[in-house]
Amino acid sequence: MHTLRRSAALLALSVGTVSLPALAVDELHYNQISLRAEVSQEVARDLMIVTLYTEEQNTDPAKLAADVSTTMNKALAQAKEVKDITLRQGSRNSYPIYDTKGQKITGWRERAELRLESSDFAALSKLTGELLTDLKMGGMDFAIATPTRKASEDALLKEAVTAFKSRAQLATDALGGKSYKIVNLNLNSNGYPQPYMRGPMMMKAAAMDSAPVTPEVEAGTSQVSMTADGAIEVLMQ
Repeated sequence: MHTLRRSAALLALSVGTVSLPALAVDELHYNQISLRAEVSQEVARDLMIVTLYTEEQNTDPAKLAADVSTTMNKALAQAKEVKDITLRQGSRNSYPIYDTKGQKITGWRERAELRLESSDFAALSKLTGELLTDLKMGGMDFAIATPTRKASEDALLKEAVTAFKSRAQLATDALGGKSYKIVNLNLNSNGYPQPYMRGPMMMKAAAMDSAPVTPEVEAGTSQVSMTADGAIEVLMQ
């Protein structure tokens, strides 16, 4: 009988000993709090993007394609003479034109686009005005150039980390802690929008027989931000 009681006591002691490490692991999660910090700045849209196009129609699809190609090749040759202008050929589509009953093809229509990009607003505005003698304005966009975006991201990242650490210290002091350690930290940027569209009507008024029209340019800025989301553990001793 004594032997049975002694074995039960040893078993109870053994079970209690196994549960102690689990309690120690749980203690690692005490005094953890989640924090969020956000910083932002105004960044100039320093990349100008202009979309020009030609659209023609003809009963002969082969002649139509040749005419559109001639117009676009002339514009490309003219644009290549200007420094610091990036050329990108946009979409080119051809589709049939039907009669009033919608049964018989009476002709063909074709549209081709030319996309111009530059950080030199003056040069691109001047070129655009010259090209408008043969092409039509599809739109004018403004975006943040890649080097500018990367530079602003780097600066905001440092500011976001500093802001997070400042909040972490405030939280630690409020809880009466001695110090803190960062458990995890995530940094995310946002606010780098798609190109800002300006309509084709934003040009100086001019008569049809006057000198080439120079589009108005007003790029503006975009507010960009960086958020720091994470968790800290406040150390009380």
